[in-house]
Amino acid sequence: MIDINKIKEYLLALQDRISEKLMSIDADLELTEDSWQREAGGGGRSRVMRRGKIFEQGGINFSHVFGENLPLSAMAHRPELAGRSFQAMGDSLVIHPLNPYVPTTHMNVRFFIAEKADEDPICWFGGGFDLTPYYGFKEDAKYWHQTAKQACDPYGDEVYEKYKKWCDDYFYLKHRQEPRGIGGIFFDDLNEWGFEKSFSFMQSVGDHFLDAYIPIVEKRKNIEYGQQERDFQLYRRGRYVEFNLIYDRGTLFGLQSGGRTESILMSLPPNVRWDYNWKPASSTKEAELYEVYLKPTDWVNS
Repeated sequence: MIDINKIKEYLLALQDRISEKLMSIDADLELTEDSWQREAGGGGRSRVMRRGKIFEQGGINFSHVFGENLPLSAMAHRPELAGRSFQAMGDSLVIHPLNPYVPTTHMNVRFFIAEKADEDPICWFGGGFDLTPYYGFKEDAKYWHQTAKQACDPYGDEVYEKYKKWCDDYFYLKHRQEPRGIGGIFFDDLNEWGFEKSFSFMQSVGDHFLDAYIPIVEKRKNIEYGQQERDFQLYRRGRYVEFNLIYDRGTLFGLQSGGRTESILMSLPPNVRWDYNWKPASSTKEAELYEVYLKPTDWVNS
């Protein structure tokens, strides 16, 4: 049985848990919370945290929107959804740290249901988390992927490998011919397991996020850095902007469905730079990011 209220309760509790954890380890963060309503149906709760000593900006948004027709981005690969009403709910998180040695991260868990009179509803879960370092550490990449694998292992031996590859393929900037970061796990259109198991897996992904990310933050947050590292971080953030505005399905869905623009674009970093035709000098830490980390890698077994 599909229990939408149960999903909503979990998502709101997850938003609370994550925002409280971020505020607890960075006491300087300034929290802004907005509850908003969508004219066409639904609304959400946005939380943005800024100007911390560890996190320059981070946000985690909950939304629950509904309407008579799904936007084009949701039907691109599912033409059978035409003419159905829909509900969509989820948590979406992006964290942009201040220290370039702490990686940026993204997490999202979501649920869709499309309904039509006299027909069975079509519903599915999606989400995942991925990591975008500026300066790589192999032990961090291994730990991140080990934790992602732990989230997947109870659901089948093949699940991590499948969703790791999906993440590598999805978070890829085709026009740059490079990945956005070191990946993680990503899944969508999940319903073949039935409601209870699919919902349980979505919860496992959401529940493992803090376990995967916070230890890396704690390990790297006090590394000293200078203007060179900061400039490289801001330059690489430009790739994040390019992906979110060109390819990201969540951004497209939010904008096409009439979602709250400020909440949708919360994922963009507060500071960024572009340098024309810039390339890192050879044998530098910046070059190492491209040569070692921006390549699909079996980090668990590396």
